Amino acid sequence: MMIARWLSAVLLVCLALPASAQKPETLVFAAASLSDALTEIGKVYEAGGGGKVRFNFAGSNDLARQIEAGAPAAVFISANQAQMGRLQKAGKVRAGDAFALLGNTLVVIEPREGRVRSVGSARGLLGFERLSLADPAAVPAGVYAKTWLEHEGVWAQIAPKVVPALDVRAALAAVAAGNLPVGIVYATDAASTDKVRVVYRVPAEATPDLRYFAAPVAPGSPAATSFVAFLKGPKARAIFARYGFTPGG
Repeated sequence: MMIARWLSAVLLVCLALPASAQKPETLVFAAASLSDALTEIGKVYEAGGGGKVRFNFAGSNDLARQIEAGAPAAVFISANQAQMGRLQKAGKVRAGDAFALLGNTLVVIEPREGRVRSVGSARGLLGFERLSLADPAAVPAGVYAKTWLEHEGVWAQIAPKVVPALDVRAALAAVAAGNLPVGIVYATDAASTDKVRVVYRVPAEATPDLRYFAAPVAPGSPAATSFVAFLKGPKARAIFARYGFTPGG
């Protein structure tokens, strides 16, 4: 009798909880440049009854390393295909599950309060003593920037001037604070603060294949599948577009 009453009480409590509280939490590992857009998307998803979403934002290379080491991520969103491929080889992402989610562009930024210096091309960066960049040896934003500078024939001269950051948001922060005179970040990151100004936009034809890839982390779960499906839907895409991302397909 006591057990029956206890079970009834538990059932009443569960029924009283909102739908999102009854669903398992989804842990999403995502590129730092997605932090603003995904935080908003997570709130919309939860408000719609999709369940609680928690995020871990960092450089995609660092996130991939954490997942390889056993971190309990349910979904991985990488700023490039290389880190997703790394997890596929490690058996952490099933073949065929990853898809191109978004696109972006590169821009050159300076501190808003600094003196304006002309940067009409990649060669314009040669006049600066230091350059803020997400680590070009590992972080996708830095790798993309290095690829562009190599294509323009100036990487060898610029490489010794690079001050590498842990991720693109750290590279942005260094310029926004006035600690470094110039940097290369994603256009969406530059738009996230009024403390920098864009002084050059890398033309579309010169931009590397800059796409974000998403996938559930193996073995997968209904919660991960549900959130990934939401990322593909119109509500999430509208939010991504508002933050300046382009479709990645």
